[in-house]
Amino acid sequence: MQRWCSFLVASVIAAAAFAQASGGQDVQPRLNFDVVAIHPSRPDATGGFVKPLPNGSGYAVENITAKTMMAVMYRVPARQIEGGPAWFETERFDVEARADRGGYSVDELHTMFKNLLKDRFGLQIHIDTKEGPVYILTVGKGGLKMKGEGATGDLNIPITPHGLGRWVGTKVPMEYLCWFLGQASQSDPRPVIDQTGLKDVYDFQLGFLPDPPLGVTTDSLPPEMRNLPALRDAVEEQLGLVLKPAKGPVPYYVIDHINEPSAN
Repeated sequence: MQRWCSFLVASVIAAAAFAQASGGQDVQPRLNFDVVAIHPSRPDATGGFVKPLPNGSGYAVENITAKTMMAVMYRVPARQIEGGPAWFETERFDVEARADRGGYSVDELHTMFKNLLKDRFGLQIHIDTKEGPVYILTVGKGGLKMKGEGATGDLNIPITPHGLGRWVGTKVPMEYLCWFLGQASQSDPRPVIDQTGLKDVYDFQLGFLPDPPLGVTTDSLPPEMRNLPALRDAVEEQLGLVLKPAKGPVPYYVIDHINEPSAN
C-alpha cells in the first residue's frame, strides 16, 4: 500500500521542466526566492504536498523529504536519484518560499527551488547516464485522441485523480505526461522518452488498472478497478499514444554532497 500511496502523492505534484538560460552574450540574473522558511515537519503529520503559490509568487511544501523535493524540481523519478545520507529520504520538511513578486512561470519557480536546494541544503550532484530499459512514446496509427489546448500550460496541477484508477489531465505538456507515465508503471519502472513530436498542452481522461500494492492481488481490488485496462493498453485506446519498450539513455542523479538544513 505504501508504494501505491507514494505514487498517488507524487502524481499530483505540479512538476515542470528546468528553465534553460538564453544564449548569446546576455548574462541572465540568478533566479532566487526572496524569503525562504524551512522547518522540520510535525512528527504526527500525514500526507504531504509540493505546489506553487497563487499567481506564480512562490512555492509551498508540506511534510515532504528532500529527496522528493529534488525529484519534483528536477523532474526525475526518485528511483533515479542515487546516494545521499539516510535523512535525505526519511526526514520530512515544511518549506515556504516566496518570490519578490508574482507572475513567475513554473519553469522560473523550479529554477528558484533548485537554487534553494543548492543554497540551503548544500546540494551538489552529477548525472551518470547509463543504457537501460525505457519506453518510447509515439502517436498511434489511429491518431491522437487528446484535445489540444494551445501551447501554454498554467500553475495548476496538470493530472489529478478522479476516482479509483482514473485520472483527468488539464493542459498537460508532453514532458509532464511522460513523467506521469513513468511513475505509474511501478512494476516496470522505465523512463518514458517523448518521440511524439507534439508541442501543445492537452486535455484528456485516462483510466487504467494500477499496480496492486505489495501483498494485494488484483482479485481483491474493487470491481470498478478490476475492469480497467492495463496502462499501455489504456494509453493507446484512450489517448491515441503508444508506449514501446526499448533500450535508451537513463540519467541517474548522483548526490555528491547535501546538508541537513537548519530551521529558520
